[in-house]
Amino acid sequence: MRKIDVHEVIDNARFSGFHWMVMLLCALLLVFDGYDLFIYGVVLPVIMKEWNMSPLEAGALGSYALFGMMFGALVFGSLADRIGRKKGIALCFLLFSGATIVNGFTSNPTEFGICRFLAGLGCGGLMPNAVALMNEYAPKRLRSTLVAVMFSGYSLGGMLSAGVGIYMLPRFGWEAMFFAAAVPLLLLPVILCFLPESVGFLVRQGRIAQARGLLQRVAPQLAIGADDRLEAADAQGHGVSVLELFRGGLAVRTLALWVAFFCCLLMVYALSSWLPKLMANAGYSLGSSLSFLLALNFGGMFGAIFGGWLGDRFGLTRVKVAFFAAAAISIGLLGFNSPAPLLYLLIFIAGATTIGTQILLYAGAAQLYGLSIRSTGLGWASGIGRNGAIVGPLLGGALMGIELPLQLNFLAFALPGLIAALAMLLFVISSKRSAPATASLATAQV
Repeated sequence: MRKIDVHEVIDNARFSGFHWMVMLLCALLLVFDGYDLFIYGVVLPVIMKEWNMSPLEAGALGSYALFGMMFGALVFGSLADRIGRKKGIALCFLLFSGATIVNGFTSNPTEFGICRFLAGLGCGGLMPNAVALMNEYAPKRLRSTLVAVMFSGYSLGGMLSAGVGIYMLPRFGWEAMFFAAAVPLLLLPVILCFLPESVGFLVRQGRIAQARGLLQRVAPQLAIGADDRLEAADAQGHGVSVLELFRGGLAVRTLALWVAFFCCLLMVYALSSWLPKLMANAGYSLGSSLSFLLALNFGGMFGAIFGGWLGDRFGLTRVKVAFFAAAAISIGLLGFNSPAPLLYLLIFIAGATTIGTQILLYAGAAQLYGLSIRSTGLGWASGIGRNGAIVGPLLGGALMGIELPLQLNFLAFALPGLIAALAMLLFVISSKRSAPATASLATAQV
């Protein structure tokens, strides 16, 4: 009888078709998640006119889904540590798809807001669980890259939302944008059949036969016998209390991560909600304004993949510091008159360093916390960050309501980038200080 550490097997596994399947399924889920989240910015100019809403009212309405995402991340992140990643993901997917379809039948801002809140619950719960599952199955040497590639589906969803809006809004109205969410529901049986459960969760639950079968798929060359004992180093853990995120020298890094999530999501949702409207006010047509949203999300996809590649080579946190600084500069420059090619380039860079960095933050959080508290850590970081997402649309509405110059609007959106860069610098300092302490403790124990 051998003792087999499941994490060691996964860390050293060769990239295979099984990894492709997990990555593609999670990426596809996030495509629809991203579509649902960016849809509000696409339909905003139309519903503001139809329902005669002020900018502040529109900003508040945009925040309903983000309130839902905050609660969804907190609730479903912790719940998945108890019921499993797969069930948590399927439940969240069903919730946000169903609520989005119903959204198309609403006839006033109140009904619209309720549906957006319910959809937000599902969206907020899906993200941390998909990241945790991908992070668990990814080989260690490719972990940041694979999580980033998987999460680029979120940006593809934003691009899909803008592209569908350019075609459908003038022809079928804003309601059709929400009815299109019926298509993703066809994916639910595929998720239930093919998406694997967390191996660590199965070991923790005593479902050893299932865990053995999945581990054999991860590493086909490893002959796992019926007598072999599977172990997960942190499978038992200390429960899923949020206090675990502050123990073992994690307190400063957890707080820095929360600040970075807050600032990053503020920038992402301020831009995704108000960029088309701001550009329309600056004299661009609705179609041109939505094309800026396409550029933003295309940049987000590029930034996530390129940032993940850089992170595997130079360290994720260093990359996040640089990206946040670039975000502040590019967003600040958007308010100044620029030739069209430069304007699209600035929006592309802004997307790469906001949406892309959001994805890197999830990858970094998944690597910071152990298996037993990973979904809880991701859920709380995402949930705290959702406060920034809520502030983003409200801030944009307030700024537009007082009719500030375009330059000041974008400078206000850029400031959180500087704050997030400082938070990540603090994260680096804390990591360096805790490393010698951890090494000394390990030596003392030996």
